[in-house]
Amino acid sequence: MNISNYTNIISTTHSIEVLEICKKEQPDLILLDLKMPVLDGFQVLEQLKSEKIDYILPVLIVTAQNDYENRIKALDLGAKDFIGKPFDQTEVIIRIKNILEISLLHKEAKEYNRHLEMDVLLCNKGLQEAQQELIHRLVLASEFRDYETANHIIRISYFTYELGKAVGLSEGELDLLLHASTMHDIGKVGIPDSILLKPGKLNLEEWEIMKTHTTKGAQILRGSSFELIRMAEDIALTHHEKWDGTGYPQGLKGEEIPLVGRITAISDVFDALVSERPYKKAWPIEKALEEIRTNSGSHFDEDLVEKFFEILPTILEIQTKYE
Repeated sequence: MNISNYTNIISTTHSIEVLEICKKEQPDLILLDLKMPVLDGFQVLEQLKSEKIDYILPVLIVTAQNDYENRIKALDLGAKDFIGKPFDQTEVIIRIKNILEISLLHKEAKEYNRHLEMDVLLCNKGLQEAQQELIHRLVLASEFRDYETANHIIRISYFTYELGKAVGLSEGELDLLLHASTMHDIGKVGIPDSILLKPGKLNLEEWEIMKTHTTKGAQILRGSSFELIRMAEDIALTHHEKWDGTGYPQGLKGEEIPLVGRITAISDVFDALVSERPYKKAWPIEKALEEIRTNSGSHFDEDLVEKFFEILPTILEIQTKYE
């Protein structure tokens, strides 16, 4: 075996350059002496160790300081092998070959794991997309019994997303909210048509039955291991609660109401006000906004109302786009 078989070799006599060379070149192996000016071999090993480089960086110590104490210290700092001077060239090359084989096997394993992780992510993404599509189809099926349209679902999901974004929810939380909010009224599948589709005002008994769509929705969604469905359960149950405690079904007050429920409440009421229903005409935008503002601190969380008005241009753009 000849050293000329290794052609991609970088060398330096300045130990302070080692770290930057490693960051830039990501070498498969370092041959390192211990006795050097400025930084000795131990200090270089400490630098490499403190950087926590995210790949195996084998270091072969080649030094005349071949005593037991130095060997143990170097190995403890991360060196993979140790050869004393004077050394036999054949032995050095064999050890280099062995270390490189281990290093390359590790790289292959890491690349395989990376591809495996990518395959899992793609699989999970496909399952997630299928789950979301199924949810939207089920929600749309429930809307066939109601006066509300598919565009109502779309508007609510985007309203809640934008309002959640305005209050600082994370991207993950926003993605969940975008889809979970579409299920806010899924409990209406359990409301009789005579009540759900009644063109006139509901009487007291009918209204009490209508209010149960919140608990029915929560029952439909209860017990899931999926975070998306758990959030949808919270929304279905609490989107008719009011900030002052006069809402239903539990009479929750203030921050007892989950944030996602409070966000959906504003979004749902605004959309209901500006949309035509069999029992009412659509309100003008200005009147609906006045109603939202008037009920700040009673029906709605005051801070959320302020955020709603801050993003009003976006809200109105969504309203117009999905009329």
